[in-house]
Amino acid sequence: MEGIELLLLRHGIAEERRPGLDDGARNLTAEGRLRTETVLRRALALGLDSQILFSSPLTRARQTAEIAVAVGLAPGWQAAAALEPGGDLSGWLDTCLGSLPLPKGGRIGLVGHEPDLGQLAAQLLGARPGAIALRKAGLLLVTLDPLREPGGPWKGQLSLLLRPRILLAD
Repeated sequence: MEGIELLLLRHGIAEERRPGLDDGARNLTAEGRLRTETVLRRALALGLDSQILFSSPLTRARQTAEIAVAVGLAPGWQAAAALEPGGDLSGWLDTCLGSLPLPKGGRIGLVGHEPDLGQLAAQLLGARPGAIALRKAGLLLVTLDPLREPGGPWKGQLSLLLRPRILLAD
C-alpha cells in the first residue's frame, strides 16, 4: 500500500450538551454548518479531497460528512462505528486499509471526534498520547509508511495540520 494518506476531520461546532438531549443526536449549529462548509471548500481548493470518506454515525459527524460530500471533498461517505467516541480506530484501520482497493497516492477521509482522532494521529506519528488535538472542523493529513511490516502497527508522517482559523482567514 504505497502512498496512502489519511485525512482526519473533526466534526464541526455542535449543539451544547444538555439534559434530555442524547449526545449522539446533537446537531451542528448554524454557525457550525457555515464554518465547516467554508473550511471544507477551502480544503478542497488546496487539493485535500478523498477517494472515500468514513464517518462516525453520530449526528454531528454525519452532518459534517454530508457537507464534505456536498462541497466535493469526497464522492460519498459510509458510517463506521469505530469512529464513534471510544471506538477501536486502530483495529478498524488495519482491517479497512487491508481491504480497500485504493490507487497509489490514494486518500481516505475519516470524520470523527476528539480525543479519538488526536489519539490516532499521535499513535501513527509516534507522539505521546494527548500530544495532538484537532479543533472543531480541523484537519490533519498523515502519509502512512508503505514499508509497514505485515501485522505491525501503522506509522506515518504528518503532512498537514490545519486549524479552521487558518482556512477561514481572508
